[in-house]
Amino acid sequence: MTNAIAADLTLQRLKALSDEKRVRILTQLAGGERCVCDLTDALDAGQSLLSFHLKTLKDAGLVTDRRAGRWVHYSLKAGALADLEDFLRSIREASIPAPAGEACCD
Repeated sequence: MTNAIAADLTLQRLKALSDEKRVRILTQLAGGERCVCDLTDALDAGQSLLSFHLKTLKDAGLVTDRRAGRWVHYSLKAGALADLEDFLRSIREASIPAPAGEACCD
């Protein structure tokens, strides 16, 4: 994956996490795979709104789905979360404060 593609995917994932409902969905999925019907009940959300949020998370590569008959089961995509952790860690580690007395605009 090129750096530009990786940056676009990271941005898409961060945008997906900018919504409270989607964060709540990920929290529900942290306990393991869940049927969409369980998510509807747990989040007190209508099917169409939940489907929109799940599609956003799936398009961002944060969740994966599996069909079982008429139901769809969702789970976290662990590699995607690890990639985000690595990205955030790299920013934290790169943010070394300038030594005291070395202001850029003196």
